[in-house]
Amino acid sequence: MRIRLAVVAVALALSGPAAAQSLMSGIDLTSPAMTEADMTRAEVEARLAAQPGAAVFDQARLNGLDLSGLDFSGASLRGARLNGTDLSGARLDGAVLDQAWALKARLDGASLKGASLFQTQMQDASLRNADLTGARAPANFSRADLTGARFTNADLGADLKNQSMGLMRADLTSAKAEGADFTGANLLRAVLEFADLKGARFDRANLTTASLAGANLTGASVAGAVFTDTDVASARLVDLVGLDETRLDAASNLSRAITR
Repeated sequence: MRIRLAVVAVALALSGPAAAQSLMSGIDLTSPAMTEADMTRAEVEARLAAQPGAAVFDQARLNGLDLSGLDFSGASLRGARLNGTDLSGARLDGAVLDQAWALKARLDGASLKGASLFQTQMQDASLRNADLTGARAPANFSRADLTGARFTNADLGADLKNQSMGLMRADLTSAKAEGADFTGANLLRAVLEFADLKGARFDRANLTTASLAGANLTGASVAGAVFTDTDVASARLVDLVGLDETRLDAASNLSRAITR
C-alpha cells in the first residue's frame, strides 16, 4: 500500500491540477493509509518538543487527529496524510507540506506564513481566516473554504522557467473565498473557475493567463491587478473596486463576462 501511494504521489507531482483531479478516482480514500493515524497527539507533541523548528513527519499518517493549536513551524510534512485532521489555530510557518494529503482537513485560523504547499491536496478543506502570507502554494484548493484567508504576496502561480515536472499551479475551482486577500499574489495560470471571490482583494496581483471563468468577483478590489490574457468568460465582474479599464481590456473573453 505504501509503495502504491508513493507512486501516486510522484504521479501527482508530474502533473497539473486537472491530471491530479483525475487521479483521485484511482485512489482508495477509505484505505487505512488515507483514514487512519499511526501516531497519537501526545506522540506528535513529543516529537515537536524534541525537534523544535525542525520536526520531521514525512509520510506520517496523521489522519483525523486533533492537532489544533500545535506549533509545527519549520516542520517537514512531505507526503504526510492529514485527511480530516484538525489543525485549526496551528502554527505551520515555514513548514513543508509538499505533496501532503489534507482532504477535508480543518485549518481555520492556522498560520502558514512562508510555508511550502507544492501540489498539496487540500480539496474540501477549511482554511477560514488562515494566514498564507508569502507561502509557495501551487496546491489543489478546489471546493475549499478560503473565506477571509490571507494569501498576501503568496506564490500560487506556475513556474514557466522549470516545467520538467509538468505545469503546476494553484487550483481553486469552486472554492469559497469571499473576502480573501490575494494582494500582491502571483496567480499566473492559476485556476479559479466558479470560485466565490466576492469582496476579495486582488490589488497588484498577477492574474496573467489565469482562468476566472464563471467566478464571482462582485465587489472585489483589483487596483493594479494584471489581467493579461486572463479568461473571464461568464465571470461576474460587477462593482469592482480600483478598476483600471485599460488593464481589464487585456483579459480574454471580456465580452462574455457579466459586468453590470
